Amino acid sequence: MCADNLAMAQPMDRTGLERALAALGDVLAYRGEAYEIVLVGGGDLVLRGIISRSTKDADIVGQRLSNGRIVPIHSLPDALARAVSEVAAAHDLAPDWLNVGPESLLELGLPAGFEDRLTVRHYSGLTVWLAGPYDLVCFKLYAAADHWPSQDRHLDDLRALRPSEADLLSSARWSMTHDPSPAFRSQLAAVLSHLGVEDADERLD
Repeated sequence: MCADNLAMAQPMDRTGLERALAALGDVLAYRGEAYEIVLVGGGDLVLRGIISRSTKDADIVGQRLSNGRIVPIHSLPDALARAVSEVAAAHDLAPDWLNVGPESLLELGLPAGFEDRLTVRHYSGLTVWLAGPYDLVCFKLYAAADHWPSQDRHLDDLRALRPSEADLLSSARWSMTHDPSPAFRSQLAAVLSHLGVEDADERLD
C-alpha cells in the first residue's frame, strides 16, 4: 500500500469488518486455503455489536486446530498475510487490519473455560472464533489497569460489556496471574473502585 493509500486507510465499523472478513475468506477459498483464527479485543466487540465505535484492526490471539486446541500465532502464515494485504489494498484498510495480538495471553494462560465460551462465524475459507464476553472482560480489565490512570478506550469497552461485580473480581484475579506485581495490583484496585467495586484491594485476596 503506497503512502497515499495509507492516508486513506479507514477504520472499520461492524459492517466494514464483516465485509473485510468476508472478502478475506473468499480470497482464501479461491486459492484453496483455509484458516481458523481466534479473535479478541475491539474487533470481537465490534462484531458482537457490543460497541458501536470503529476499530482500526482486529487482533488474533491464536489459531484453532481441528481438535479444538488453540495454538499461538507469532506471525501470520504467509498465505494468510498475503491475502490480508490484498484485502487491505482493495478496501482502503490499514495494512495490519488483521494482526497478531498479545502473545502473552496464550503463553501465560487464558481464562479457565475460554474454549467453551467461543462462538463461531464462517466466512468461506476463513473461520473466526470470537472470545466470549467474560473473557473480553478479563482482557479489557487487564488493559485498563495496565494503562491506568489513563481512561481510554479499554475502560470504555469494559463499561460497554456491563460486567457484574463478581465477574470483575474474578477477572482481576486472572489478570494478576499475568502481572503479580504490587504496582499492577494497585492499579487494578483503582480501576475496580472506579467501576464501583467497594473495598476492591481487600477483596482481591
